[in-house]
Amino acid sequence: MTRFLAALAACLAGLAPLTAAAQTGPLRIEITEGVIEPLPIAIAPFLAEGGAAQALADDITAVVRADLEGSGLFRAISPNAFISPITSFESPVQYADWKAINAQGLVTGAVSVSGDRITAKFRLFDVFSEAPLGEGLQFAGSGDAWRRLAHKIADQVYARITGEGGYFDSRVVFVAETGPKDARQKRLAVMDYDGANLSYLTDASTLVLAPRISRDGRQVLFTSYDSGFPRINLLDTGTLRTRALENQPGSMTFSPRFSPDGGTVLFSLSQGGNTDLYRMPVSGGTPTRLTEAPSIETAPSYSPDGRQIVFESDRSGSQQLYIMPAAGGEARRISFGPGRYGSPVWSPRGDLVAFTKQNQGRFHIGVMRTDGSEERLLTASFLDEGPTWSPNGRVVMFTRETAGAGGAPALYSVDITGRNLKRVPTPGAASDPAWSPLLD
Repeated sequence: MTRFLAALAACLAGLAPLTAAAQTGPLRIEITEGVIEPLPIAIAPFLAEGGAAQALADDITAVVRADLEGSGLFRAISPNAFISPITSFESPVQYADWKAINAQGLVTGAVSVSGDRITAKFRLFDVFSEAPLGEGLQFAGSGDAWRRLAHKIADQVYARITGEGGYFDSRVVFVAETGPKDARQKRLAVMDYDGANLSYLTDASTLVLAPRISRDGRQVLFTSYDSGFPRINLLDTGTLRTRALENQPGSMTFSPRFSPDGGTVLFSLSQGGNTDLYRMPVSGGTPTRLTEAPSIETAPSYSPDGRQIVFESDRSGSQQLYIMPAAGGEARRISFGPGRYGSPVWSPRGDLVAFTKQNQGRFHIGVMRTDGSEERLLTASFLDEGPTWSPNGRVVMFTRETAGAGGAPALYSVDITGRNLKRVPTPGAASDPAWSPLLD
């Protein structure tokens, strides 16, 4: 849908977080565990190269601004404060005018339309170094892809300044819920990470739970009750056709998860009162049993390299987290704090595991190192559960449900430092988010 037209320059060396007054070197945010002062950035209104592009230029500017500000790492300076407006994409930057309003970074852009094709280009400038930060870049796509072009631009700005990959050009599959709390109807839906471009993947004729999206975004695993028992189904996001992944009489299957290469499904199978972990090819075949214990093993998640699995088990007498080789074998416990731990998900960067924790009547979303160290609780509420990672491993999205007869679930996100907690917009109640990797 988009095409890469110019090479991205290498990122500059990292620096500690700096205020505008203290900055003496290249523009860069280094994201640490502490509180970060949002970096003031000027996002000039994108120029319309042709009258037909004006509305699109305004819309793309608004999305780029919303993406960067929504990350919590940037503060977009009001255009009312601008001294020298950008009148041409090729005009030299008047750095003194941008320094005067304390802008550390400057984004300029332009949009053109040719038939049903849109081209959006941008430049990023380090105001205090008075130099471009990387080369100019442009993307092109069909007329209905303008939001993706804006997200791609925001991802590039984010990446050049932070040194990390972005997460804006991504999608989220979740369970859309309607009706009263005791009679909820649930169907699978998919949307952009910010709630836009929502569409439905299933109807509400049967209960669906726990969707998981493949790395290429073309398939979704989920648990369905269409047979009266929980069964894992595989959905093709292009055709919306579904098929049962495994149909073993007398068993229940749930908690599916794709392997990093998308070729294998990891899941729980319950039979004869016992629940263990299994794997099988996405194409079908005989499941391979990975655990054999009288305890309940569930909610498995692969490490990014596919060599290990984190999962939850009550083998120690309470719900805790364990890691074992992906082919099965001895498991080691990694959770040792007070309370119960569940729904672990391995970070795409490989350094952390996100989890749900219940302790003293409160639910939390937390993260810890893969050896169990440095546990950090990011949230606390009546009910927080089911974390999923952004593509860059910087943000966690989860379900939060309010108490009482009128309580309803909603999607929230939070930075791994515990900052920037916010609700993710959905048209109604929503649960069980699954964040995709960056789109191609």
